[in-house]
Amino acid sequence: MSEVNKIDVDALETQEWLQALESVVREEGVERAQFLLEQVLEQARLDGVDMPTGTTTNYVNTIPVDQEPAYPGDVNIERRIRSIIRWNAIMIVLRASKKDLDLGGHMASYQSSAAFYEVCFNHFFKAPNDVDGGDLVYYQGHISPGIYARAFVEGRLTAEQLDNFRQEVDGKGLPSYPHPKLMPEFWQFPTVSMGLGPIASIYQARFLKYLDGRGLKDTKNQRVYAFLGDGEMDEPESRGAISFAAREKLDNLCYLINCNLQRLDGPVMGNGKIIQELEGLFKGAGWNVIKVVWGSGWDILLAKDTSGKLLQLMNETIDGDYQTYKAKDGAYVREHFFGRYPETAALVADMTDEEIFALKRGGHEPSKLYAAFKKAEETKDRPTVILAKTVKGYGMGEAAEGKNIAHQVKKMDMTHVEHLRSRLGLQDLVSDEEIKDLPYLTLEEGSEEYKYLHARREALQGYTPKRIPKFTESLTLPEVDAFKPLLEEQKRDISTTMGFVRALNVLLKDKGIGKNIVPIIADEARTFGMEGLFRQIGIYNPHGQNYTPQDRDIVSYYKEATSGQVLQEGINELGAMSSWVAAATSYSTNDLPMIPFYIYYSMFGFQRVGDMAWMAGDQQARGFLLGATAGRTTLNGEGLQHEDGHSHILANTVPNCISYDPTFAYEVAVIMQDGIRRMYGENQENVFYYLTLMNENYHQPAMPEGAEEGIRKGIYRLETVAGDKAKVQLLGSGTIMIEVRKAAQILSEEYGIGSDVFSVTSFNELTRDGQDAERFNMLNPEAEQKTAYITNALTDAVTVAATDYMKNYAEQVRSFVPSSNYKVLGTDGYGRSDSRENLRRHFEVNAGYVVVATLSELAKRGEVEKSVVVEAIKKFDIDTNKVNPLYA
Repeated sequence: MSEVNKIDVDALETQEWLQALESVVREEGVERAQFLLEQVLEQARLDGVDMPTGTTTNYVNTIPVDQEPAYPGDVNIERRIRSIIRWNAIMIVLRASKKDLDLGGHMASYQSSAAFYEVCFNHFFKAPNDVDGGDLVYYQGHISPGIYARAFVEGRLTAEQLDNFRQEVDGKGLPSYPHPKLMPEFWQFPTVSMGLGPIASIYQARFLKYLDGRGLKDTKNQRVYAFLGDGEMDEPESRGAISFAAREKLDNLCYLINCNLQRLDGPVMGNGKIIQELEGLFKGAGWNVIKVVWGSGWDILLAKDTSGKLLQLMNETIDGDYQTYKAKDGAYVREHFFGRYPETAALVADMTDEEIFALKRGGHEPSKLYAAFKKAEETKDRPTVILAKTVKGYGMGEAAEGKNIAHQVKKMDMTHVEHLRSRLGLQDLVSDEEIKDLPYLTLEEGSEEYKYLHARREALQGYTPKRIPKFTESLTLPEVDAFKPLLEEQKRDISTTMGFVRALNVLLKDKGIGKNIVPIIADEARTFGMEGLFRQIGIYNPHGQNYTPQDRDIVSYYKEATSGQVLQEGINELGAMSSWVAAATSYSTNDLPMIPFYIYYSMFGFQRVGDMAWMAGDQQARGFLLGATAGRTTLNGEGLQHEDGHSHILANTVPNCISYDPTFAYEVAVIMQDGIRRMYGENQENVFYYLTLMNENYHQPAMPEGAEEGIRKGIYRLETVAGDKAKVQLLGSGTIMIEVRKAAQILSEEYGIGSDVFSVTSFNELTRDGQDAERFNMLNPEAEQKTAYITNALTDAVTVAATDYMKNYAEQVRSFVPSSNYKVLGTDGYGRSDSRENLRRHFEVNAGYVVVATLSELAKRGEVEKSVVVEAIKKFDIDTNKVNPLYA
């Protein structure tokens, strides 16, 4: 906009507009004024008016003083309780540090955020009860000592547990961060590594809406809170889904971002203002933004600021300076902040340096925070973010307050501890003699503080954090016979992906658990042949379908509904995985078991969202991940960035992930039924399943009699091919089983060598079983020794294994294979585009290579001549000078 256009050519007209706005605010409220302004701005945009790009407001609190609700609690009692909890939080880390075990620990983060949590514990957080799951809270990971400190004061944790902070090996300690796996009745969600909490909380809030929309559970009174750090907001996962939250109108979601202006190493935005950047980001995405920048002491100064210079000073001061002010003292603030302008210097002329330094930032003022949380609770049709300005290491003085080193501080000398005691006003509870012992403080039973703390939690349904480790109502689960059509020979060639889709349809129609099934797709339903679900069960959309779909006249048209069952996440693997975790832990958060099936390109599963898969294990997820179009040579046309030869290697890194690479539709059915039994049956095992599926069509035989146990365990004999010269064992999985079976026929017909062909559904599970047996035998030398399942299944005959995965996948079982001649073929190296036939030749896993590998091992035993191997190499046109595919 030019300077000429900024001149007010009609001041009277301008005043009329401003008076009209003032009248609306006064008579009809802020919300009405906001609505009208939004309509005006939208019309201006449509009319081609060049709109200003800024979406930030002045660097002051969003909620004016005269609109703050009365604080409902006793501020003095709450301050006393908060001080005791803050003291205990630091003592937990200091006492652990005295053991010189290099345990680490964080103190500064909780000290900056204590007021957030205490306001919520006293007035907002509802605990789970028999009626609903309560509020779901994603605690900022580094503040865990503060939550432990409160639980100790409540009587939920013992001093012994606090003394074993970060010392868990012998079962008495507390984990460093929120870990449901390690505290299954306490923490609900893991929030470290950073960035997991923000995106997971968005999809958790959406899943509550999903349950309500489908009529499965009334979740209208449940809210999701996510406590985040301003440094954490640098993570792409922290920002990537915020527009989705607004689009879904997740008014049950509230972020609080602790803007203490510091990352781990230094300022978040030293040359700028992170609160202003975040305000613009979230406003632009459609969120309700509430800034809590200044405490009540500043209200008086702002009221006296008739010149506007204080507001100007607040707006122009950058975060690096704001951080420095709190690392100094009142005199420094007087000189370098207020002293910048005569008008602002005059505002504090009658204040002492101590009074200046005592001016609080908004994030330390319970009344300001209460107003913000209350406003968030009342806001409809959009999520809320509260941007609360605080001081890192608040109250820790010279030890850490406002300093770049604050995040790493885990020790304090006694001078600093004494300062902390004084700052918290705890001299009456901690004497000079006692302070050297770094004592924990409790509330005397019957005291006003004791009664107040417990009364507030009673009013909010009980104590939290609290996790439900097992759901209460039993489910009627299908037996294997429910999948009978898949256990029989298929009349036409199909893929295992299609076998899965048929098995899923069986489950969706099941009277016992059909409603509990949650299909999740990241915009690939048509790729996997699942578009029939659109019409059959619909796609969930909180707004229904407000348009006529282009394909309305066909059977499988794109149908969206508020009661839809499919979660269609778009091209968004991270969001889909977040939805899967929310559904896979619904048994805990809602006492309502849901059974999610997330199907995706396998390459974009564990590799792309590996941190989320680890989080799922920590959160004790139960459900199915389906890596479709898996294998290095199966997805033949897509090439390097799509072809998966390593997802099973990655899956095996998650201890409670059970992984399979099935070849046949009946294997898929047996594995799925067994997984449902283990996860949702009587034992409610905390495991989740990963199955790889292929898009290659081939003959699907009937399940051999008695194969079920072997399918579950990881190996069974599929068939025996006759031969009179020697007998070998051929192991295969996935689509490479086709090549293995071809090789068995060639060995029989052209070389007279017989084969036992084994289908290995899981080299990972066989490895775990074998290692478990070895461990038992080592620790129990006088007991009856255990044998690995695969060892019992095989003999000492020459054994060759071939898969569509890296050699490491099948190499894992080498020590458990009875034969000293065990040869592994695999697909090491980058994928590439070509025909399946050429790819299998390139990666050396086709039938010809299986035959040559088998003959080579037989030659080592002297059972065939080496010349036979040479002739076979020529027969199958194998280039012996070809570059190893690992390096090609």
